[in-house]
Amino acid sequence: MNPSEEIPRWEHFPHIADMGVRGLGENLDEAFAQAALALTAVICDPADILPLEEIEIRCEAPDVELLLTDWLNALVYEMAVHKMLFSQFEVRIDGATLQAHARGEAVDRLRHQPAAEVKGATYTELKVSREKNGIWLSQCVVDI
Repeated sequence: MNPSEEIPRWEHFPHIADMGVRGLGENLDEAFAQAALALTAVICDPADILPLEEIEIRCEAPDVELLLTDWLNALVYEMAVHKMLFSQFEVRIDGATLQAHARGEAVDRLRHQPAAEVKGATYTELKVSREKNGIWLSQCVVDI
């Protein structure tokens, strides 16, 4: 990774049938928040989503990799139940527990122009680690 690349950030990575989402951050909280932005970006441009409403999310898992999939799946669930998209994420991880606030708005099909529907996060290419350069990485493939 190039040290001049901006952190935190999110990325997509190719996968045969689905889409990989990756979050990078200076700490685990940032990496998870950026992975959530990558998830949103599979659907539409996060910059087009106004942070008008806030949803609180809490997850627990036996390790950080499973915590990532639980977090992303919780977001998919909240998007479906509330018919919302999210563009801002405040994440706090303490051991095996994640507490977060996701901010966004109701889906506006004309303005947001959703390109895909994310069905869920998978264990495919699941990885959460601190890289040699000190940057935290969180990634997995999402089913679309």
